[in-house]
Amino acid sequence: MIPPEVPLDDEEFVTRAQAGDREAYELLVTRHTASAYRTAVLLGAGSDAEDVIQEAFVKAYRKLSRYRGDSSFRSWLLAIVANETRNLHRSRDRRHGLVLRAARVDPTAEIAEDGAVGAVLAGERRTALVRALRLLPAKDREVLVCRYFLDLTEDETVTMLGWPRGTVKSRTSRALAKLRALLAVEEVSHRG
Repeated sequence: MIPPEVPLDDEEFVTRAQAGDREAYELLVTRHTASAYRTAVLLGAGSDAEDVIQEAFVKAYRKLSRYRGDSSFRSWLLAIVANETRNLHRSRDRRHGLVLRAARVDPTAEIAEDGAVGAVLAGERRTALVRALRLLPAKDREVLVCRYFLDLTEDETVTMLGWPRGTVKSRTSRALAKLRALLAVEEVSHRG
């Protein structure tokens, strides 16, 4: 048994899980369930997010012997979650409409921050952002979700999406420009 005051990092849990320690893998699952769920939802799994992450954790366990530590366990796992979400889209024959429920800010924090007026304005901005994101092509949405909603590093985004670093950089830049333009149009039409 591990003393609670000595937290292990993911790599130590992975090594133990690869050696057959199921408890170590269960701890990895516990540690990464929230980010896996958030990833699945942000990439469009919607109400199927729990099924997607359950399948992803099962696949990750089966593939654990192939994990070499070239990237963080988290980004390796989130790549599997992303693939499972893409599989879900293919099975539904859906390519559009990311569900961004998980990206919403806690409404109680908004009210505490600015009072009722601030909450309404924050809600309107969030709604405008969601609308604008849904208008972007799927690959643009994916890179923005990774970089800004999941706070993945550039390296983790490269791993998760399986794209070259240059593609991640250029697509992020272009997607942000498109998003800004869409939000500007939204702002003008909202005022007018």
